[in-house]
Amino acid sequence: MSSSLFRTIQLGQHTLPNRIVMPPMTRSRASQPGDVANALMAEYYAQRASAGLIVTEGTQISELGKGYAWTPGIYSTQQLEGWKLVTDAVHQKGGVIFAQLWHVGRVTHPDNTNGQQPISSSAIKAENVKVFVDNGSDEPGFVDVVEPREMSVEEIRQVVEQFRQAALNAVEAGFDGIELHAANGYLINQFIDSESNQRTDQYGGSLENRLRFLDEVVAAMVGAIGADRVGVRLAPLTTLNGTVDANPIETYTAAAALLNKHKIVYLHIAEADWDDAPEMAKSFKQGLRDAYQGVLIYAGKYSTERAQDAIASGLADMVAFGRPFVANPDLPERIKQGYPWTEHDPATLFGGGEKGLTDYPEYQV
Repeated sequence: MSSSLFRTIQLGQHTLPNRIVMPPMTRSRASQPGDVANALMAEYYAQRASAGLIVTEGTQISELGKGYAWTPGIYSTQQLEGWKLVTDAVHQKGGVIFAQLWHVGRVTHPDNTNGQQPISSSAIKAENVKVFVDNGSDEPGFVDVVEPREMSVEEIRQVVEQFRQAALNAVEAGFDGIELHAANGYLINQFIDSESNQRTDQYGGSLENRLRFLDEVVAAMVGAIGADRVGVRLAPLTTLNGTVDANPIETYTAAAALLNKHKIVYLHIAEADWDDAPEMAKSFKQGLRDAYQGVLIYAGKYSTERAQDAIASGLADMVAFGRPFVANPDLPERIKQGYPWTEHDPATLFGGGEKGLTDYPEYQV
């Protein structure tokens, strides 16, 4: 039944045993102080190493890139040592793991950035957006984001360099590659989408200008670690964290074509997955497939059947299953055998310890 999901696929240097992806999911379990990946996280990812590809939770490239309490970083020596625990554990189980690199831009609060004012493409506050901060307990405290300041061209160059260095750090920490988070309303998305970018310089206005930051970051990372180790995540129709584009089909087809020129190893499309979310038309997906010739990954409430159809149609090469991987560490085997999926406990998604992270069992026959 699920045979198309279990055909091997080449991803850069790696021959993956299946086309099932564990996508990035924030779990907020990094050790404090210092936002350091730890042995608990290593166990969590290693339990899920049967995925064809694991992409880690979003990992901030700098102190100012952090949006939420207890998320891991990848810019200090201590953080790199923490991530080595994770990559070693996954590799011992035969898995392939990429680090998702992010900068949240305006989607944060000074409590998460050591008192610094957030930065963005423009000085526009994201409306009706909250982030959680460490209020001294195991329960996250949610607060409104604040107005960011518009980045100078010099600051844009600094962040491009931070992304380049983070890619190098990821390889040093043992990752097989990186995924650039250019989706879901975070910093790069704030440049791409027309309604969050009101700049009048070379980084704003025209579509070419709004894609310039993405272009420069990807070029820097490809130059640092090679195109075969760089993937990018986009979210064409999501309006998460207040980013909206006036013409998403044109914008994101152009983004896909741009990424194709860089020959990145994969393009990861996050479909809007909330109730009554806009559906991506087949014609839009075909346009993305035509624009980008590498490995194409889709994510967004996929069932086994829908995933098989996506791969059989040729529109997708791999499919990511998000929350099912939270509660089903052996998800590929459950898909292969037709076993039922366990439901996750929403109360344990963010923060806490092993409960809801590493204590979900494999399926017992």
